[in-house]
Amino acid sequence: MNNPIQPPSGLFLFDKPKGITSHDAVELLRRKLFIKKIGHTGTLDPMATGLLILLVGSATSVQASMQGAAKVYGGTILFGSETDTWDAEGKVTAEAPPPALDGKALEEAVKLFNGKIIQQVPPYSAIRLNGKHMYKLARQNVAMPEVKREVFVRWLSWAARPPALDFEIECSGGTYVRSIAHEMGRQLGSRAHLAALRRLSIGAFSVKDAVTASALAAMPAAEALALLRPVPGGAGA
Repeated sequence: MNNPIQPPSGLFLFDKPKGITSHDAVELLRRKLFIKKIGHTGTLDPMATGLLILLVGSATSVQASMQGAAKVYGGTILFGSETDTWDAEGKVTAEAPPPALDGKALEEAVKLFNGKIIQQVPPYSAIRLNGKHMYKLARQNVAMPEVKREVFVRWLSWAARPPALDFEIECSGGTYVRSIAHEMGRQLGSRAHLAALRRLSIGAFSVKDAVTASALAAMPAAEALALLRPVPGGAGA
């Protein structure tokens, strides 16, 4: 008896460009492969670039487990102004003189946001309150309670370029890097927002192995299918 042909499934490593949503990235791969059942392992904001793991076919079954994987980001915090979205996409809501970004004060601030921390979720986020996304409530100017969560952050490196701070961190799934920028600005007696962000890795997967949007657009569907990777541990196969 012949075994039925299994539909394509696996992980597709995509290097998301700035300016598109994670859902836009899913749609790009859907149109390329003519496969509707595609998801991803963790949202990247439109402003952010870097690794987005797209789950094809039965691989979508591991979405929840892979969302918790550790992630590495590189980015820039800009001091002197705060925005409503806590990143460069938002409207400036407050300004203050930027800190010196040198010496013990900066080291102490980094320590405060290193290890296990409690962070506030940005009002413009996909977290749901009473069944509604917070970003939708924020756009409607609906008053919301502060939502906080415990996350783990490890600073790998940082370098001051006043009024900016470049950094590379490793963090647990669900961490909002925007929150670190927002709260660090206030900790240093100023205001700040996330000016740039790039996701460098998710677990063992690196953006160095990811396909860019231009490369995906140029390749035939068969080549894109050949780039699907097996799900770690064989789950979702």
